[in-house]
Amino acid sequence: MKIGFVGLGIMGHPMALNVAKGGHQLYVYGQRTCPPSVKEAGAVVCDTLKQIAEQSETVIVMVPDTPDVADVLLGDSGIISGLSAGKLVVDMSSISPIETKTFAAAVAEKGCGYVDAPVSGGEVGAKAASLTIMCGGSEADFARAKPLFELMGKNITLVGEVGAGQTTKVANQIIVALTIEAVGEALLFASKAGADPAKVRQALMGGFANSRILEVHGERMIKRTFDPGFRIELHQKDLNLALQGARAMGMSLPNTATTQELFNAAAPLGGLAWDHSGLVRVLEHLAGHKVAGD
Repeated sequence: MKIGFVGLGIMGHPMALNVAKGGHQLYVYGQRTCPPSVKEAGAVVCDTLKQIAEQSETVIVMVPDTPDVADVLLGDSGIISGLSAGKLVVDMSSISPIETKTFAAAVAEKGCGYVDAPVSGGEVGAKAASLTIMCGGSEADFARAKPLFELMGKNITLVGEVGAGQTTKVANQIIVALTIEAVGEALLFASKAGADPAKVRQALMGGFANSRILEVHGERMIKRTFDPGFRIELHQKDLNLALQGARAMGMSLPNTATTQELFNAAAPLGGLAWDHSGLVRVLEHLAGHKVAGD
């Protein structure tokens, strides 16, 4: 198929390459910013987003935040201006579930389908085509997009109607943030008590406390590898969506709020661009002790 792909950052770049490896023709945006590997994969670089939509059967969007999706879809010479009836827009960004429904309605007015399909798995999962993909949309639109999803991920679920994918991603980000905080506290406690944090992590991975976050981010905390990955400032954005949604529904997310405050404390330490596992550095600052030496 002819596939438009907008957003070639840390996640989007390898995702687009995996789509190209599946034999699809890519249409991308940005002569100066398009990674050389994407050009080498045969992508056609368009001058405007409108041109991408005009040339493509399906347009995939993978940008950082809700305003970015709004700009890509609805801005001057944006995606919607180039859509014609029967095309499909797939938003794989992590954004507001409420705004997602607004975007889907605007796309529907052009006679086109819409699937919200945020992902989890980070840069590693994007490169390995092993992402978890959480989808919202009609069964028909999901069926059209699924062959593309299978090139980028392994755990692919249609959760419900438009917006359900974004709601699921917010829930995912709550779990991930709180688990990173828990792993950070545990390894910091062990290190401060005089135990070898690497051996503590190894022992815990054989028990009920094991998790993918203990495995991957626990290792980052010990080896001090905090290059993103997934930046703290982006996780802050996702927890903001969780807290705003909770407020609108009249409910409390106390531990989510606490973890967001710890993420906020990374800013004066210069940490907004750290990988989110760098949250342990905030805990270390509070404790006056490091899990391991830099």
